[in-house]
Amino acid sequence: MASSYGYPFEQQHCLSISQFSRPDIETLLSLGEHYLNLDVQKSPDNAVLTGKTLVNLFFENSTRTQKSFEIAGRRLGADVINMSVAQSSVKKGETLLDTAATLNAMNPDILVVRHSASGAPALLAQKLSGSVVNAGDGMHEHPTQALLDALTLRRHFGKDLGGIRIAICGDITHSRVARSDIQLLNILGCEVRLIGPPTLIPADADRWGVEVFHDMETGLDGCDAVMMLRLQLERMSGAFVPSKREYFHFYGLDRSKLAFAKPSAVVMHPGPMNRGVEISSDIADDPEVSLITAQVESGVAIRMGILHALSEAQDGIS
Repeated sequence: MASSYGYPFEQQHCLSISQFSRPDIETLLSLGEHYLNLDVQKSPDNAVLTGKTLVNLFFENSTRTQKSFEIAGRRLGADVINMSVAQSSVKKGETLLDTAATLNAMNPDILVVRHSASGAPALLAQKLSGSVVNAGDGMHEHPTQALLDALTLRRHFGKDLGGIRIAICGDITHSRVARSDIQLLNILGCEVRLIGPPTLIPADADRWGVEVFHDMETGLDGCDAVMMLRLQLERMSGAFVPSKREYFHFYGLDRSKLAFAKPSAVVMHPGPMNRGVEISSDIADDPEVSLITAQVESGVAIRMGILHALSEAQDGIS
């Protein structure tokens, strides 16, 4: 039962980190830790979604996120349907509300949706009788990525992340990952710093419970973990950075810049990476400092935890 891993989970959806209490988050992270064990993941005893239907509806491509939800759903016994928007009625002009009505008629138990418009998953949640999971909406949020990042950090630092100093570096303005991570890390008691050029940090970021820096040397000072974000060129209109080469010179993570952080500092990246733009391959591929592979491993586990919790909340198990 969901409650056996923590506080009874009663949320219908997973749309935003802000909807969760600290006990909700601890329950989801505990479930994620439970599913980190590959033997547990693959055990037929975990088929808590047997007889339920999971629909992946991705309006934006994301191989990593979609496949991890697909694997998570199948390992929990769900019938998983991947809807290809490229071949669907949506491409023919169907509105989001029409799509919601069509989906509702199919009675999916859980809908995982990724959309370029902020608020699209929340709109679908109002129209669907099942649960909706936000797999990334515009520049708004990506709550399951934040949860897998927190799970990755707990695997490395231990369950109590209070006081851990974490720098999130790069394109904050266009990053839904950064917005979700900041909320979650603040709830868990971390000290969060943002580093990037003024053009890529929102004007109101200083009200997010973070410290803002515009140079790597002072921003990384004393940091336990460094999370690099990719330049989201597809969301940019106009010149936010002079050139990729110049960006890497000032804000790309290499050995010389990582040296400003603690000697034991670890590096993270939500992917996909632009090697040589925001991070050097030398660091990304170094198992002594990089937690990037661990993040991918945490992805399936935390998404199994989220699906498990939502399913048991649907069934009224507490």
